[in-house]
Amino acid sequence: MKSNLYVFDAYGTLLDVNSAVGQHAAAVGADAARLSELWRAKQLEYSWVYSLIGRYEPFWLLTERALDHALARLPSVDVALKPRLLDAYRNLAAYPEVAEVLAALRARSAGAAMGAAADAGSAQANSDVRTAVLSNGNASMLDAAFSSAGLLPLLDRVISVDAAGVFKTSPKTYELVTEAFNVSPGEVTFVSSNRWDVAGASAFGFRAIWVNRAGLPDEYLDFPPMKTVRDLREI
Repeated sequence: MKSNLYVFDAYGTLLDVNSAVGQHAAAVGADAARLSELWRAKQLEYSWVYSLIGRYEPFWLLTERALDHALARLPSVDVALKPRLLDAYRNLAAYPEVAEVLAALRARSAGAAMGAAADAGSAQANSDVRTAVLSNGNASMLDAAFSSAGLLPLLDRVISVDAAGVFKTSPKTYELVTEAFNVSPGEVTFVSSNRWDVAGASAFGFRAIWVNRAGLPDEYLDFPPMKTVRDLREI
């Protein structure tokens, strides 16, 4: 039976990374958008640099260090907000359509299974729809975020790169998916809003979908997505 496995990136794809600062935008002030942008950019930069060096630190530690850097760059923002911002990052909001889309995928699986039971002679290729997450986030921060967002019941598995000891886009991270579900790369539909992540997944052999919420120009043309969408409803 061919697996129908949808694997999602977490931060920026299912979870809105800007919602942490957004929750405290009034207290942060005029530099709220810039703070959120710097925080995210440094968080990712640190993950890439550590991977290239051959070192690994939990993503939460890099997230905290990135916030320290962003606050240092923006003296207009009160550093006393740091604990509140970190707490907000532990409990990021999901994008509005996420629960709907995950539930629809799982309903498709249930519907296909019922159809197969009604017609024992029919193919069951679409009856095994599974949903999972592959994230740079370490296990504790992912558990907190998805529990807070109420999404855990809609996921078969949440996979952290902790097990690989390296961050995306190392092939070792994507291999965690094929090992966890005992599938080949071509059986995985991988969904991410991060174009660099889509490039890594595509190079590994996943059927990659780019969620281009911001309408950004394409890049990494040697590793194109199978499909580009504006939000998860289009997958």
